[in-house]
Amino acid sequence: MPVTTRSSQPPTPQDPETLPAETASAETPSERTPTAPGEPAEGSNPTEVGESAEVGESAEATETGEVPDPDKPTETDKPTESTDPAEPTEADEYTEVVKARGIRARVSYWRGWRGRYPRAARVVWWAATVASLLLVFGALSLPNRLFALHLSRFVRLPGEAIIGAAALLALPRRPRVALAALAGAALGALTILNVLDMQFVEYLGRPFDLVLDWILLDDAQSYVADSMGGTVALAATIGLIILVVLIMAVMALATVRLSGILVRDTRRATRGTLIAGTVWITCSVLGVQYAGLPVASDQVVNSLTSEARRVRATLQDEATFGKVARSDTFGATPAAQLVPDLRGKDVIFAFIESYGRSAVEDPGMAPGVDKTLDTSTAALTKAGFSAKSGWLTSATYGGSSWLGHSTTLSGLWVDTQQRYRTVMASDHLSLTKVFQKTGAWDTVGIMPGVQKGWPEQKFYGLDKVYNAFQMGYQGPKFSWSTMPDQYALEAFQRLEHGRTDRNKPLMSEIILTSSHQPWAPIPKMVGWDELGDGSVFEDIQADGEKASDVIADSDRSKKEYGRSIQYSVTALTQWLERYGTDDTVLVFLGDHQPISRVSGNNASRDVPVSIVAKDPKVLDKIAAWNWTDGLKPAHDAPVWKMSSFRDRFLKAYGSTPHPTTG
Repeated sequence: MPVTTRSSQPPTPQDPETLPAETASAETPSERTPTAPGEPAEGSNPTEVGESAEVGESAEATETGEVPDPDKPTETDKPTESTDPAEPTEADEYTEVVKARGIRARVSYWRGWRGRYPRAARVVWWAATVASLLLVFGALSLPNRLFALHLSRFVRLPGEAIIGAAALLALPRRPRVALAALAGAALGALTILNVLDMQFVEYLGRPFDLVLDWILLDDAQSYVADSMGGTVALAATIGLIILVVLIMAVMALATVRLSGILVRDTRRATRGTLIAGTVWITCSVLGVQYAGLPVASDQVVNSLTSEARRVRATLQDEATFGKVARSDTFGATPAAQLVPDLRGKDVIFAFIESYGRSAVEDPGMAPGVDKTLDTSTAALTKAGFSAKSGWLTSATYGGSSWLGHSTTLSGLWVDTQQRYRTVMASDHLSLTKVFQKTGAWDTVGIMPGVQKGWPEQKFYGLDKVYNAFQMGYQGPKFSWSTMPDQYALEAFQRLEHGRTDRNKPLMSEIILTSSHQPWAPIPKMVGWDELGDGSVFEDIQADGEKASDVIADSDRSKKEYGRSIQYSVTALTQWLERYGTDDTVLVFLGDHQPISRVSGNNASRDVPVSIVAKDPKVLDKIAAWNWTDGLKPAHDAPVWKMSSFRDRFLKAYGSTPHPTTG
């Protein structure tokens, strides 16, 4: 009968991948007993592991046929020999083997942390579950307006959550996980869309258009780069992309987690879903409300329905507006019958960025702006000029100035990027192109905000356009604005208006940009003879407010916005006072109101418009308009849609309608 002995050699570490398949699959997942969060899995008792090791050693002893002598020290009892610390020990070799061959074992070890730290695991489990609930229910209740962000919005019962729970309970595991992940990603996308709506309403007075507004994100990136530098813009862009991906991924993980918890006890979950559905239907039928809002919420359904309607309306509008753009009241009017009463006049159409009704009537900004308007009116009167002013309702709000410009000059309501593209590609007669068509005027554009190719020049009928790089400016930028308005106007005088070799009168379109947000830093007026190449503005720019300090502060934004309007109006009226002649006719207006953070959530879209001239016959032609005398329109002065200005102006100055139809 063989005698067993204990082997003196330590067991050789085994690669987990080389274990017999029978050992790895001794217990299938379906046979395991579910454990509570943080509890070690069944079969991981350290005592059992130790006993197994001893059994293994006994088996090795049996195979050697040796009987251990209890009085004789074994290999493990002998004192270890002193080794060089630099020489690798057997434990180090084992570690290296694990590192080299046991990656899967290491992963399994780390994944088993719940068994080693059950209390911490329970805390993490509950924290992750609560966070998932808050994320999902928050996304289901999130409004798409900043002013609607109140706690009462999030204490409602989302009907979409009840329907989702019922659907998940009815599915087997794989389809359930897939549906939960897809629903979570969709909730993340809806959250992003709601945030975009909030920001677009805040800045542009309208929600985000899923079809048309993606191009504006590129404009926003350019605006940040121009206002706060390319590095900030790049960091913001990368951060935004990461944030979008993170929101969708986290929402997907949250819904998958909740779906897994839901099916742990399908009987209770089904009962709870039925109860919640009954409560939702009851509250909906009875009209139960909390804080003025229905307890039975269908926020997601309403949001998706609204988006679908907007998308459908956008697609339908493309064909409809294209037909409208082909119709033109003056499209077939002969050149000789266009603006005959302005022949021989230098006509200037000037747009002041963000010059809105709020600048004239808001108590926080109006005192300074109104004083500037009154002072400028008095100075122009002294120089022999007269003015009349009224109101136009802009097609845009808070931004997208080109929509306001094109609406005014085309006579069409251009309130979307799609309409803008349609108009620019059409043969519709713009107000500025009218003067080119007559052949009696040279036409020029002063565009300090244009920093790349500008194909719109053809639509506006401009023989020559001076962009930001063609006016000789060598001074600093003022945030987004490439140059102060005073310099742009002086360049216009030097390059075109003041030329003595002109054979024709001049029609000009001028875009003044110093009042563009973020309204910091703002230029100051200097002596007209001191402008030079613009270097005189270096110290003014360096001493001005920082855009980053003003852009997020509503009170400071209001103050600086008002100052910027004062500057732009002063520069324009001083130029007219200094360089205007008996034949100069100036039409100037705002393109849109400032953003709601400055103008307020309920501000109108009205902008001031003024016509200034020395020749009394020019203003006599518009006497029937009942506009206010001077540069400041009265509160009750006539208000027209901006798109009506072109036809009214053409008719007032003798143009004969000859329509074309689409």
